[in-house]
Amino acid sequence: MTELLTIKEASNWASKYLNKSVSTSNISYLIQYGRIPKIGDNGNTFINRYDLEEYYQKHSLTKEDLWKEKLGDDLNWKLSFAEYKESETTKHVHRLHPYKGKFIPQLVEYFLDNHTDKFKKESFFQQGDIVLDPFCGSGTTLVQANELGINAIGIDISAFNTLISNVKVGKYDFDDIEKTYKKITRELKKFQEDKNNLDFENELLEELKIFNNKYFPSPEFKYKVRQKRIDEKNYGREKEKEFLPIFQRLVNKYNIKFKQSGVDTFLDKWYLQVVREEIDFLFQQIRKIDNKNTKKILSVVLSRTIRSCRATTHSDLGTLLEPQITTYYCKKHGKICKPLFSVLSWWERYNKDTLKRIEEFDNLRTDTKQICLTGDSRNINILAELRKRLPSFAKIVKQEKIKGIFSSPPYVGLIDYHEQHAYSYDLYGFERNDELEIGPLYKGQGKQARDSYVQGIAEVLLNSKKYMRNDYDVFLVANDKYGLYAKIAELAGMEIVNQYKRPVLNRVEKDRTAYAEIIFHLKEK
Repeated sequence: MTELLTIKEASNWASKYLNKSVSTSNISYLIQYGRIPKIGDNGNTFINRYDLEEYYQKHSLTKEDLWKEKLGDDLNWKLSFAEYKESETTKHVHRLHPYKGKFIPQLVEYFLDNHTDKFKKESFFQQGDIVLDPFCGSGTTLVQANELGINAIGIDISAFNTLISNVKVGKYDFDDIEKTYKKITRELKKFQEDKNNLDFENELLEELKIFNNKYFPSPEFKYKVRQKRIDEKNYGREKEKEFLPIFQRLVNKYNIKFKQSGVDTFLDKWYLQVVREEIDFLFQQIRKIDNKNTKKILSVVLSRTIRSCRATTHSDLGTLLEPQITTYYCKKHGKICKPLFSVLSWWERYNKDTLKRIEEFDNLRTDTKQICLTGDSRNINILAELRKRLPSFAKIVKQEKIKGIFSSPPYVGLIDYHEQHAYSYDLYGFERNDELEIGPLYKGQGKQARDSYVQGIAEVLLNSKKYMRNDYDVFLVANDKYGLYAKIAELAGMEIVNQYKRPVLNRVEKDRTAYAEIIFHLKEK
């Protein structure tokens, strides 16, 4: 039995069937990733309505129902922000640079703005207030505070995190940025003229296109894998070996250099020789820039670029395993993929994207102060550091004091916050303070690590209290699976007056399991 629908017709049918909006993109996703089979070819794509209905019947429980089954009925689904598209949760400057462990801007906005609802029964911050984020990370709190007309101070032990945060809230000469990056791009293309890596890569792409169209047709291949009609692991390994002689022939033809001579640094180990040469060239070009703000923003663009150009598989971008210097079967894309042999395309793409994003934010920004300071939040003298950077703001902070905190402290034994940006520490020579991180991955999650974590977070809160009003409000986003925050609050002379349990829907990399975190609301005891 068949009833063929176009993608548009399938979108309309599914919207009525589920009583909610189902876009054509949603339907295309189901086809692309093999959830339902595609019928037709040569641009004429159809779907069997009964295949679509069968799929939805198997997935009849909503994500909210499924997650509450696993995580409990006390899950506050409103705080999932499930209604927002990814482009909205990574809006404007929030996507200037990848960062593990950041929260979405809508979560910050929910607690900083002055709305109330049945969960948030009072507003805690008003325009003109000052909010502190003592674990500033990539600056989400600072950016959202600016949008809402709230002043903000961030503190982070990582110099690179400080750079990202301050770049996001910086003001720029857009014409100078565009003129400068285009000039550098022209210089890079000249630098490439006597190289052969681009010709090599272009010919390799042509060979991959022919090979992948033959052995990994999309979306048929992924559908057959999901239906277990193809053993993906063995088939992928077989075709990977089959393509390697083609790859090696091109390597010999163009005499491409892969491994660098050194292995001492991150940049030595994780970049092909031809890529490293381009990175070093761009770095030298950026060093020559006179406009300090333009230099900073293009430094972040270069960092974002080189992160995308590491010699690793697409599946291992977040958890590097071993350098990948040959073509390979890519489980993520369901075909044979390759490492990168030039930074040019990413450099151009990220410059255009960055310029668009900072211009978007400039149209939303308010005339308020935001700054991130590099330092240890357990003992930093906030006023003294502000006097060095923004003396007029330091006077305001001293007089009015900080209204409260919105922050996401590091989780115990989960992330090494310096190591995730090791490439930029190598390139720019920032001083690393790994030993001052609270709860880093390398210290594990044992009792000693947990006790040290409790003490560290409590010390941060105690130091922050010196600069806050008596009626402060502290909001800390945490996954408290070890039950540490009651003790933290006690040591800091605070009490937990409320907590919000929210589902985290869009986790990074490959982990998509049901997961929740708590937003603890603390006040003076």
